[in-house]
Amino acid sequence: MSSGLPMHRQVLLLAAAQALFQTASVLVMTVGGLAGAQIATRPEWATMPIAAMFLGTALTTFPASMWMTRVGRRAGFTAGALLGAAGGLAAAAGLWLGMLPLLSLGTFLVGVYQAFAQFYRFAAGEIADEAFRPRAISLVLAGGIVAALGGPTLGRLGAPLLEPHYVGSFLLLTLVSMAGAGVLLGLHIPAATVEAGKTAAGRPWRTIVSQPAYLVALFGAATGYGIMILAMTATPLAMVHHHHDLSVAAMVIQLHVLGMFLPSFFTGSLIARFGVLRIMLAGVVLLAGHVLMTLSGVSFGSFASALVLLGMGWNFLYIGGTTLLTATYTVAEKGRAQATNDMTIFVVGLVCSFSAGGLLQAFGWQTLNLLLLPWMAIAGLAILWLGWRRRRLEPAAAP
Repeated sequence: MSSGLPMHRQVLLLAAAQALFQTASVLVMTVGGLAGAQIATRPEWATMPIAAMFLGTALTTFPASMWMTRVGRRAGFTAGALLGAAGGLAAAAGLWLGMLPLLSLGTFLVGVYQAFAQFYRFAAGEIADEAFRPRAISLVLAGGIVAALGGPTLGRLGAPLLEPHYVGSFLLLTLVSMAGAGVLLGLHIPAATVEAGKTAAGRPWRTIVSQPAYLVALFGAATGYGIMILAMTATPLAMVHHHHDLSVAAMVIQLHVLGMFLPSFFTGSLIARFGVLRIMLAGVVLLAGHVLMTLSGVSFGSFASALVLLGMGWNFLYIGGTTLLTATYTVAEKGRAQATNDMTIFVVGLVCSFSAGGLLQAFGWQTLNLLLLPWMAIAGLAILWLGWRRRRLEPAAAP
């Protein structure tokens, strides 16, 4: 663990790396479907590049985590960023050659970059001391504020630079990923040491993931992520259906991404003051507020307000879940514990992104969101149960 200024400097480097990675990811979300539509032989294949990115993350999260337990965070993070740069080049070549599989291979590699980058927040927790840890995690995720503005902007600016359209966008993604690799070279994360009295292997995987706190942390973060992905993916389709321009829909998505990351400047402080479970429960309430706002109508104000609440709910649940999770494993167990958590979350996100269009078509915007309430209720009850369980066990643990 670092201390003093070096600790804060390392967290700032991770926040900068997060901003660059998230810019690349949001760029793919902005132009991936449009680029795919240019060269897809069938309309239903247009979103393959976006699906390939999520698939790359889901498939490589666990191997990435386990590999980093052997080679270290800096080597793993830098390798991930370089793979993202290679992905940008492959995607640009796929567009230039009119080959959708090559374009999708490129975005798959961006997904691999994302798999490594998901561990930036855990690295911040490992660098920081106990008092600074919640704020360190939230500050790293605050790097996504840059992505809210940079991702869509670079996607649009790069679109007309070269023919065919969007080749320039993916070349800009390559430059952003290379910059991320350069930032990560400045990291100096101390080698992990196994706690006294713990074996190098740690506890069995089943023991780790069956802990009540681990399960609630995972379910809370997966709830925030899954609901956010499902509603965010459906929003542009719903807005176009209700006669909003694509530029207006893009503005709502930008406001949503700001809602996701702006609270990160104070989420860690709120956790330190009120406790992680209360903040996670507030996240569930904010998600419920999103649903209520969708019932207010289909105007720009209704969509924008709902999506901002959606982003804030994700922030509280995701950062809260991450903070809670860090207390459930030892140094020797972190690779398996973190990888299981993030792989599960991205599988949930993958399913939600694929199902959003069909659910919107079947139920409509407002009913789709109403159907999310039982999921939120279960998450809220799980958080309340863990709080009750902890209070009940406290007297027994007292001397």
